[in-house]
Amino acid sequence: MSAQPSLLIVDDEQGILDTLRILLKNEGFDVVTAQGGKAGLEQLKASAPDIVLTDIRMPGVSGIDLLAAVREQDPETPVILMTAQATLQTAIQAVNEGAFHYVQKPFSNDEIVALCRRAAEVRTLKAENKQLKQEIRRRERSGLVTPLGKSRPFQEVLRLAEQVAPTESTVLIQGESGTGKEVIARYIHELSTRCDGPFLSLNCGALPESLLESELFGHVKGSFTGAVRDKQGLFAAARDGTFFLDEIGEMSPATQVKLLRVLQEREAIPVGGTEAIPVDVRVVAATNRDLEDDIKRGRFRTDLYYRLNVIAIHLPPLRDRRDDIEIFVTAFLERIAQEHGEAPQRLDADALEAIMAYDWPGNVRELENALERAGVLTKGATISLAAMPAKITEHRAEPLVADQPHINPTLDVIERAYITWVLQSEGGNKTRAAEVLGIDPSTLYRKLSRYDSGEKPGTGA
Repeated sequence: MSAQPSLLIVDDEQGILDTLRILLKNEGFDVVTAQGGKAGLEQLKASAPDIVLTDIRMPGVSGIDLLAAVREQDPETPVILMTAQATLQTAIQAVNEGAFHYVQKPFSNDEIVALCRRAAEVRTLKAENKQLKQEIRRRERSGLVTPLGKSRPFQEVLRLAEQVAPTESTVLIQGESGTGKEVIARYIHELSTRCDGPFLSLNCGALPESLLESELFGHVKGSFTGAVRDKQGLFAAARDGTFFLDEIGEMSPATQVKLLRVLQEREAIPVGGTEAIPVDVRVVAATNRDLEDDIKRGRFRTDLYYRLNVIAIHLPPLRDRRDDIEIFVTAFLERIAQEHGEAPQRLDADALEAIMAYDWPGNVRELENALERAGVLTKGATISLAAMPAKITEHRAEPLVADQPHINPTLDVIERAYITWVLQSEGGNKTRAAEVLGIDPSTLYRKLSRYDSGEKPGTGA
């Protein structure tokens, strides 16, 4: 809460609003007024006040209705009810159900000022107590969740993540597939003020458009075939927590529009529904695409990009942080051994040298898969070079494009050439190629089907 506490006053009589506004503004409050309960609800959403002072009896939306809305939006916001003798019992009951206090009309200026000051003090104490608990929790957790890596580029990523974590800013993590973007997103969540809330993640490229919208925003019964009951969306399920949207660049234009509304209005409308559901979630998005290039090509909305790209974090590929490779090797071999109930294996000198020299186009995920494969093929305690995949042991550069490449190739040409190279390296096995590329098989199949000329690379399944 700021040094000057914000106060929303709601009453259906303009004279009372004017009197209270002048009085409490002179006492150091940042005052906003609303005439009537309906206007009070609108102002509540718009200003998110520290304290609410409202009359009980108002036509349409009553003070009790307003109290319920305040408690749904922020249970920590104190609500003071102004009541006449006729509604005194209602006010007492409301206090028992969560209102901060009530004041009976007619009241003195000193009485109303004292109540508002006390409400502000309680709000401040609760906020400080919550912040202290979260700081203790972050310190307890920080040693457990710090992602692996000692290289300078990665340490810069961690410092930025730690700096933005306590804020509510939306974060866009950019980097190649397999670099660990979700690990950084979880790290930000664990160090944030929302660490006690849920961390939910969704791969936007793994679902068709209709199903993606249902997962994001929920749906109402009967909105489409198979919708036999109402379904809560992930934006609602992630309330008070963090929602990680991976592969945001794969989202369709129609769904981008709906996501933009959520980020702007902080509310979501379920598929087939008419009533908006409040959204209280911190969004962290990730992509391996060049979204600025996608904007130029009309594939991604400019306004959504700037809504997501409030804080940009670029996660470097593994080839640019080779100092971290040995750390990953040790950690992965220890994890694999623990899963099998055996002592950790180690790499011999030749195997380690080959791993350090390889460029790892699939990044950390490819390294983990290679070590797991080598561990399974090795019966003893030492993994030799022979157990590593052939593309690592051969130490030769594979061409990513044909003998006669395009002059100034587009990103689409480079992407297709890279996918072709990986698919051929994996013997045409699309499932394995998708793992190396760090994308879902459905995304790979969709990309392959989009190529409208030449023979589709690979033949496996």
